[in-house]
Amino acid sequence: MVLNLGCLCIVVGLAAFALAEPPRVVKVSPDNGQSDVDPATREIRIVFDQPMDRRGGYSLVGGGPTYPKVIGKPRWADDRTFVVTVKLDPEHDYWLSINSDRFANFRSVKGEASAAYPISFKTRKGPAAAAKLTPEENLRSIEQLRRAIDEDYSYRDLRSLDWDKLFKEAAPKLESSQTARAFALVAGRMLATAEDLHVWLQVGEEVIPSFARQVSPNVNRVSLSEAVPGWRRRSAAVYSGLFVEDRIGYLMIANWDVRQAKDVEAAYEVLRELAGTKALIIDVRPNAGGDEPLAQQFAGCFVDQPVVYAKNVIRRNGQFSQVFDRAIPPNKERPGYRGKVVVLMGICNVSSCESFLLMMKQVPGCKLIGQRSYGSSGNPRPVNLENGVTVFLPSWKDLRPDGTCFEREGIAPDIEVSAKPSDFLTADPVLQAALKTLRE
Repeated sequence: MVLNLGCLCIVVGLAAFALAEPPRVVKVSPDNGQSDVDPATREIRIVFDQPMDRRGGYSLVGGGPTYPKVIGKPRWADDRTFVVTVKLDPEHDYWLSINSDRFANFRSVKGEASAAYPISFKTRKGPAAAAKLTPEENLRSIEQLRRAIDEDYSYRDLRSLDWDKLFKEAAPKLESSQTARAFALVAGRMLATAEDLHVWLQVGEEVIPSFARQVSPNVNRVSLSEAVPGWRRRSAAVYSGLFVEDRIGYLMIANWDVRQAKDVEAAYEVLRELAGTKALIIDVRPNAGGDEPLAQQFAGCFVDQPVVYAKNVIRRNGQFSQVFDRAIPPNKERPGYRGKVVVLMGICNVSSCESFLLMMKQVPGCKLIGQRSYGSSGNPRPVNLENGVTVFLPSWKDLRPDGTCFEREGIAPDIEVSAKPSDFLTADPVLQAALKTLRE
């Protein structure tokens, strides 16, 4: 009797604590194994057989070229349906998995993890048709953009813009946009009020700028080529010359574009050839930036030890990070230069080229000559909106070594040369100022 009661108690106890049935995926669109998916498909929808925990996260497993490009943040359409907005390419194999052995955040409201469910499909041949947007998609995309600006845009408050008013005025056209491109054009006009060169939009391969500056450069290559003895084009980015009597070398670097890194390589050849000169003029007046590490490598030829040239803070989720130091590492693998150095600069200098100016300010005895730089550096990061628009927003505040921000202020030259565009038609006042400085 006692044994039976004990058994009964055990059975009841097991029944009371029996595990709930794990959730299962019962429907997927596109379907697993499908080989003719329309590349214009914008959503992957996963339906479970029971209510799911919508607050506990999710596990979409995969990566590399077979993982779909996810637009915006995946969401729950209801308590059983999960939706992932994607951009698909034609004739492409895709694979991802709902949960896995290691990642199991898709769980039911009772806490049970869904079994792993792989999804494999292939898109058919042919261009993806432009999908017509819905007001609901646009509304969610507007919310995503507004949240990104409020929480992640590092210069959001720089110009004291009324973002509530800007979004309210643009909302009707944004909501009614029928294509991603139409939405991007409206959003671009709204964002242009920030006058930020590092804010732009992209739809597919098309880049849509939000703000374009108009400046007059303080250099004229025609008159410059006549003023520099031995003017020689070394690559698409590098030019050189030599003032023989004064033993003053000349080197122009027109960009720091990592896509043209081979062109920048020519600068090291020039540096090696001019190693025995008394002084060197580095001209970056046409340089609008590019890749900061590329500029660091070159600046490293002028220092013997690491030196901090800039600081920055990063904005994420509504907060700024700690202050980070950025330093020039000595470049011992390249030819060094220890003669006198001046750098010619101007209004065209932005972004990574402004970082280069800050680097060269740390070189002992180096002087910056010309006009103040433009003042724009953002380290932009992409924000993928649900409707297929990608918005690039600056993520950091770039700071001088003393911690002050130079956005919209620029980097001041050590020797300022004021001149009108017409002054460069037959001469080069900035070059003349540099030669005078080096000859003193």
